[in-house]
Amino acid sequence: MTEAEEPLDKWYRHRSKGAWPFSTQDHGWPISDCSSEGLKAAVTLALLGEAACGEPVSDERMGMCADVIISYQNVSGGWATYEQTRSFEALEMLNPAETFGDIIVDYSYVECSTACVTALCAYRKKCPEGAASRPLDRALRLGKHFVEREQRPDGSWYGSWGVCFTYAGWFGCTSLAALGGTYATSSHLRRACAFLLSKQEPEGGWGESYLSCEKKTYHSLPRRRCHVVNTSWAMLALMEARYHETEDPTPLHRAAAYLLRAQETTGDWPQQEIAGVFNRNCMITYANYRNIFPIWALGMYRDLVQRAKA
Repeated sequence: MTEAEEPLDKWYRHRSKGAWPFSTQDHGWPISDCSSEGLKAAVTLALLGEAACGEPVSDERMGMCADVIISYQNVSGGWATYEQTRSFEALEMLNPAETFGDIIVDYSYVECSTACVTALCAYRKKCPEGAASRPLDRALRLGKHFVEREQRPDGSWYGSWGVCFTYAGWFGCTSLAALGGTYATSSHLRRACAFLLSKQEPEGGWGESYLSCEKKTYHSLPRRRCHVVNTSWAMLALMEARYHETEDPTPLHRAAAYLLRAQETTGDWPQQEIAGVFNRNCMITYANYRNIFPIWALGMYRDLVQRAKA
């Protein structure tokens, strides 16, 4: 039975038409950041042209996804994962899990919020007429306020889906940059960069322990070791903020040099300490992170830092 025939709210479910689920279409449960990444991918492929990528997702279907993303937004201005926040933090007293923390309520996260903000920005660029007919500007304004409020006084954001402050720092900087902020114009981005730079290790990279997730304060890896994934996230954050356009880019040069030194003769980067997390205490290894993020960071470094210098 389709959503039109049987409204999902009858079963206390959020709308799903136009969204992307966590896995296959049959999964059917819409997720804020999966929908957002799907929309950004659709926009990117459409802009590359039909000759390169085939028939694009229609503007109408992209608009349906934008509608779902906007509908997910919480009163806080942020976005949660599977649905809107429907209750209160006090219910965590009933949490029966011995491992997971903060699981009773679906909270707003800087990571999910950044995915939604960047997706709506991409949609607005691709479909300005469709964007104008939706409350998109309001959603982005509220999203920006949420990200700014979530920033801690020391300039950091707490990461809930990766280890941890380097991960969330990348997201926080990305969302504010997508909304027009730069290191030169945004005090939030300057504070974020200052926090990250204060954690850079003597070897040039960053190395963050899973203990950051559990303790909710920054913990370096033992013996101040560097980690290729944490280093990549920190580099991406600094470059999204356009730190290098105002300040001495030496920290980025040192970080890039570390990543190049760390690469193995096979072309891979080493599998190091765990970089993924669910709900504070459930640590997860994402094996491809060790290659995806160094390539991403070095590619962005080449385009934004090296070529600008040349």
